Amino acid sequence: MELVFTKWACTFLLCGWLITSGVYSVEGLRGDSKVRGVNLGGWLVIEGWIKPSLFDGIANGDMLDGTQVQFKSVTLQKYVSAENGGGMNVTVDRDAPSSWETFTLWRLSELEFQFRTSQGQFFTCDGDRCSVSATAKSASTSESFYIERKEDNKIHIKTKNGAYLQATTYGQLTADYPGVPGWDDNAATFELTIAANNLHGDYQLANGYGHDHAKEVYKRHRNSFITVEDFNFLYRHGINTVRIPVGWWIAYDPDPPAPFIGGSLEALDNAFSWAQEYDIKCIIDLHAAPGSQNGMEHSASRDGFTGWPTNPDYITETLHVIDFLISRYARHPALLGIELLNEPSAGTVPLDILVPYYKHGYDTVRKYSSSAYVIVCQRIGNADPMELYQADIGSHNVVVDLHFYNLFDNFFVNMSAADNIQFIYKSREAQLQALSNGNGPLVFIGEWVNEWNVTSGSQMDYQNYGKAQLEVYNAASFGWSYWTLKNDRKHWDFEWNIRNNYLQLGNSPSKENLKSLGILGLACVWFCLVPVL
Repeated sequence: MELVFTKWACTFLLCGWLITSGVYSVEGLRGDSKVRGVNLGGWLVIEGWIKPSLFDGIANGDMLDGTQVQFKSVTLQKYVSAENGGGMNVTVDRDAPSSWETFTLWRLSELEFQFRTSQGQFFTCDGDRCSVSATAKSASTSESFYIERKEDNKIHIKTKNGAYLQATTYGQLTADYPGVPGWDDNAATFELTIAANNLHGDYQLANGYGHDHAKEVYKRHRNSFITVEDFNFLYRHGINTVRIPVGWWIAYDPDPPAPFIGGSLEALDNAFSWAQEYDIKCIIDLHAAPGSQNGMEHSASRDGFTGWPTNPDYITETLHVIDFLISRYARHPALLGIELLNEPSAGTVPLDILVPYYKHGYDTVRKYSSSAYVIVCQRIGNADPMELYQADIGSHNVVVDLHFYNLFDNFFVNMSAADNIQFIYKSREAQLQALSNGNGPLVFIGEWVNEWNVTSGSQMDYQNYGKAQLEVYNAASFGWSYWTLKNDRKHWDFEWNIRNNYLQLGNSPSKENLKSLGILGLACVWFCLVPVL
């Protein structure tokens, strides 16, 4: 009898150990599972590449905030240049354009602009017949210019008081052209080159249209891009979490600072209601911080500069936003966690700025909730994810968010389909195992996509690539979240992938879980076959 009991006890304990050690359970999710999530990207934080048509109605749409431009005198055939990249005079004496000859637009209206140099100073011209310099540290009236534009990209530049800029024969830029210039060869005519037009985020959309028109565009987009039917779709396909990017201006709804447009808070409230209806949890992801944490459009950067880490007021304001969000949703049954900041840049956000912010953010969340997960995002660029595991950010329910893309790096450019899949199994899996063995925060693959640099991939190639990612990312102790639910680029679009059978979710068991189940099966066989003495 004692041997029978011992056998039962050993088997029970073995099964219990396998179940608890092989699969981490995220608190609050249905079925005691891990996060199987989808990002609602491009909805409450705009990314133009997700839905380019949002920008179609903007006049002079190739001259939005952050557009990089170059000016060439038609008479001198020389480029306008800010000496040393800014802080000195502006000349017209360069044969070829580089960083000193490239200027970033701040758009005031369809025709009125300010020009920022590569070092951050602005063109300024104060008074009649002035010489233009790049010495202004901030922009106001004296730093504002009108652009008159012809179809062939010939332009005139005019000061606020009506004086036209001209390139003098000795290579200076002065506001003293006599009269009104024509479009023939003259010292006031320049050739405009759009060197880069990469930023299409919230700042560009709202400022490009102007407040009243932008308000209509945003309302239509927020009411139609994500709806309750999408939550029904996610529920039916086994998705238990949505990661919802928001911008810092949501804390000032319904009247956020210009040029941002109110209404995102109401949309977020709707998302929480729809999530609760379908037993889906929500992660609120602060995607855009004041001043921008990475200079990209999805951080609502005006001009590509990263101002967040250099201004203590921005960091204080960001903590206020976190306080606002957690105080509003802490008791909502659909809340799973708060992500304190999306993709801070390793090149511009020092760790000694980021980690104290994360610790203060953790404390802010804990003021209102003892159980909400606090998610901290790995820096993008050349950063070691272990830096956050060793930072001692908080005592419990801390998650580190890693973003895994086989894109955005020359390393992946020439990879074949098989190479990409092997990289997932070897490099990604090894990284996840190393982090899981670190006895630190939970691991979350907060963004990944079933897309790569392979231009000739078949449907089966995509299926195998998606299968590899699901199999490996399911081992992450917190789970994963696909980028993104809807997208004009079909392979980035989760719904398109599912409906067209390019991404096959299934149960997607990880290798770790399969191994555990195998051992569990052996235990059962042992129990059934070994005789009781």
